[in-house]
Amino acid sequence: MSFAPLLLDWYGENAREMPWRSHISPYRTWVSEVMLQQTQVETVIPYFTNWMARFPDIETLAAADEQDVLGQWEGLGYYSRARNLHRAAQYVRDNYQGQLPETAAELQKLPGIGPYTAAAIASIAFGEDVAALDGNIRRVLARLFDIREPARSPLGERQLSELAQANLPSGRAGDYNQALMDLGALICKPKKPDCERCPIANSCRARQLGVQEARPVKLPRKKTPHLTVTAAVIRRDGKVLIAQRPSKGLLGGMWEFPGGTLEADDADLAACLQREIREELGMDIIIGQPFGVYDHAYTHFKITLHAFLCGLPDGEHPQPLENQAITWAALAELPDYPMGKVDRQIATRLKKEVKNGSLSS
Repeated sequence: MSFAPLLLDWYGENAREMPWRSHISPYRTWVSEVMLQQTQVETVIPYFTNWMARFPDIETLAAADEQDVLGQWEGLGYYSRARNLHRAAQYVRDNYQGQLPETAAELQKLPGIGPYTAAAIASIAFGEDVAALDGNIRRVLARLFDIREPARSPLGERQLSELAQANLPSGRAGDYNQALMDLGALICKPKKPDCERCPIANSCRARQLGVQEARPVKLPRKKTPHLTVTAAVIRRDGKVLIAQRPSKGLLGGMWEFPGGTLEADDADLAACLQREIREELGMDIIIGQPFGVYDHAYTHFKITLHAFLCGLPDGEHPQPLENQAITWAALAELPDYPMGKVDRQIATRLKKEVKNGSLSS
């Protein structure tokens, strides 16, 4: 007998309350699933609410300026998600009369929509009988069927996908996928799963063997690179110089304090910063006192950023050699420019210290 009936009964009584579930629409489901990629539900909820107030439908999002879109997304991370949502909305407006396609296969043609997101949207919003496979679902199924292949390996992925689809109850795919997600989030957690409360524990092969915490099997973890980075807080006449990153790549389209990564042949942090400013802006700077050390982790690497207060020698004029644009922004204007987490921390500290008199304006 399939585990699905017991799972769905449990979900009917224990489904998590989320704003995108209270009123289901294709657009709301799409936005929520993209926001939830690698992000916790509690973090997403206020962003989702604010996004829907600003961009209530595909047409509004498609017509928006990219900087406005990035500004609404600021702090949520993984900014390519926001850019892809924007691009996909424009594509849907221009090619699908403003209506999301209804099948997982068609949805995957849109920017930023992979197999999981496509299956989630198609099953939840359109009722297509297609199984989804995210981290929570992988974990539940790997334990339930005692899958000994690494869950993220091609063979493990194929086995889990086949099991998810084989046990899908016809006509209930949306509830089935969300029930597996909720079970993984609430009970079948990565560490110390609460097997006593699990509605399908009697069917769990890993539990029967006592190996539930050893599933799913993981691929060997690669060492995370750690980079040392510098940034220049260049001030002039009460304004600060910020640069817009290229549209593609990490933090594409976001604004930052210019600088870059320490290289092996840089004598020290100051030499690194001077070199980076020449490469990015075609000028020299006067490097002053340190302005904080900031640590941050991205998906595949970590950074420690050293910021410095800097000045501009007479006759030097910045040029956007490696950036989309540069601008001199008043401190009061900095919130209007979308920034990554570290650059926003620098901007916030700068405003605070000028306001309390620690720094001259």
